[in-house]
Amino acid sequence: MSHSPAAADVEALLRELAPQILGPLVRRYGGFDTCEDAVQEALLAASQQWPKDGLPDNPRGWLITVASRRRIEILRSEAARQHREETVALLEPVDQPPAADEDDTLTLLFLCCHPALTSSSQIALTLRAVGGLTTGEIARAFLVPESTIGQRISRAKAKIKAGGAEFRLPPPEELSGRLAAVLHVLYLIFNEGYTASSGESLHRVELSAEAIRLTRQLRERLPVEGEVAGLLALMLLTDARRPARVSPDGLLIPLPEQDRRLWNAEAIAEGNELISRTLREAPIGPYQLQAAIAAVHDEAARAEDTDWRQILVLYELLESLAPGPMVSLNRIVAVAMVHGPRVGLERLATAEQDPALKGHHRLAAVRAHLLDLAGEKEAAREAYQLAARLTLSVPERNYLESRAASF
Repeated sequence: MSHSPAAADVEALLRELAPQILGPLVRRYGGFDTCEDAVQEALLAASQQWPKDGLPDNPRGWLITVASRRRIEILRSEAARQHREETVALLEPVDQPPAADEDDTLTLLFLCCHPALTSSSQIALTLRAVGGLTTGEIARAFLVPESTIGQRISRAKAKIKAGGAEFRLPPPEELSGRLAAVLHVLYLIFNEGYTASSGESLHRVELSAEAIRLTRQLRERLPVEGEVAGLLALMLLTDARRPARVSPDGLLIPLPEQDRRLWNAEAIAEGNELISRTLREAPIGPYQLQAAIAAVHDEAARAEDTDWRQILVLYELLESLAPGPMVSLNRIVAVAMVHGPRVGLERLATAEQDPALKGHHRLAAVRAHLLDLAGEKEAAREAYQLAARLTLSVPERNYLESRAASF
């Protein structure tokens, strides 16, 4: 054993090792659901023991051995209950844990994002099985009871088991569609971390950081997939602004008002390099276009230097490739910045017929912003008040109320 590490260092190491432990167990013993339970118990044991006793010489091997023992104990218990002694007799001794010479992160991601699962179940299972977060950590991040996350994970594992999903990469003909689901889950995890949908905090850094880490791992395994690189670039270019998004008293600061000297220049440089190379080498996809938009924002030294015409062109391309209510809303903002707020308000009147936008706080917030630009202060104040009532995010509500009070 080495010196006793800090609990935070142990937590970071366990998150990195989690998929490296689960993959070998599933390959050796089968049964994703039971193996995942065994890994969780091994991770819990390590989180309690390593900060006190120090890291073992081979942390990965230690975890695999402990998880293997627990997996065999579970099988023995099942065999005893079901009178299947032959199952136990065929088990290898516990001192022969499965080999850990393969990286199963990609296989695990595809399994956790199986199309039979709901989006919420995919997210929860990915964060626990691949991200190494505990059920409690996931619950705290999404502001729901731990029992709710536990039920989602249990149902997801039961559905995977009942569906007979195999622990292998999808066949080539399914890979593209399944990869889209994986990217969507990582995108949702990042967005919830960057702008929390509810609660007291604007950011849930553990989620956005985990999404970036997992997307980096995915890119290492799929270096020629343009949309993987595009998603990573989008995350980096967006997360780079996080230090400037909240004032010292906790108030949200919108993009035009941020102190751009606080932006993470290293992340912006990496994101710019990544998206520039990817746009040259790979077929264009929605995540690449969103990253390109983020890059245009980030390269402007001042808000008034933003190339809104270029952004509008990119949003028009994005809407043709991946139409959606939020894309439409963002394109309308770009239209207003290029052609004036009156034109933007006309487009907004059409867009609000979309049921997905009706009653959404972002629609009211955009209307308020455009009314403000058009000089209609009283109407803008009312729209800001409406947006504040509709949002579940406390920092967003505080900002919107402050805007309403400023007129």
